[in-house]
Amino acid sequence: MVILLFTVAVSVQSLFAQKYQAAPELEKCFKDMGLAGTFVLYDAATDTMVVWDEARAKKRFTPASTFKIANSLIGLDVGAVKDVDEVLPYGGKPQPRKEWERDMGLREAIKISNVPIYQELARRIGIERMREGVRKLGYGNMEIGDVVDRFWLQGPLAISAVEQTQFLHRLVKGSLPIDRKAALAVKEITLLEKTATYELHGKAGWFIGPTPPQIGWWVGWIERENKVYPFALNFDMQDEADAAKRIPIGHECLKTLGKL
Repeated sequence: MVILLFTVAVSVQSLFAQKYQAAPELEKCFKDMGLAGTFVLYDAATDTMVVWDEARAKKRFTPASTFKIANSLIGLDVGAVKDVDEVLPYGGKPQPRKEWERDMGLREAIKISNVPIYQELARRIGIERMREGVRKLGYGNMEIGDVVDRFWLQGPLAISAVEQTQFLHRLVKGSLPIDRKAALAVKEITLLEKTATYELHGKAGWFIGPTPPQIGWWVGWIERENKVYPFALNFDMQDEADAAKRIPIGHECLKTLGKL
């Protein structure tokens, strides 16, 4: 197991030169919102990670709902669902959000970040196939513990903003060891915006641990002018008002870098 984990880690890291370019102009995007965080964008043309707060960008946090991208890939790859429109049961119990209290497929569930639907997907995948899938993807620390439907919400799975960006680069490049149809389907359901000049894909996440601060995530990629730029941000949050700032901060960072 140790050899396998080491091999995966080396193969993932070897794809990247780990050249970093500081982007101090991004500090304002966070300061204007009164938040402390990091933003990373990978420019494949120059093989460079453009980053605000490199130290934080390399720090691992629980991925929360950003793991829905990987969960979808693994579920489709192993056949836990036949496609993104196969309806999964939410379980019939009251949920924090009323919109989650309905059976639905992954296409709809990822748009509203439906936790019980993705927990059902994880249970169908099963702990051993999930463990193997996370390792195949080289996702973060690749640790999922023994509870198949909580590890991305409460740990032990953890990933950094840099690793999120690397993972998404491999997804859009087509170099993940995953079924091609599964990858195409996940690209389709993560589409947020499409204009004449760009396509924006993404997934937000919100980690609430036993002690403050909470962690807000937004990860994704933007395609424009035949180029793809994967990105990831995270920041410390205090409440729901901060959660509403995840995508706006990301937009401002992308605009500041001239990608949006």
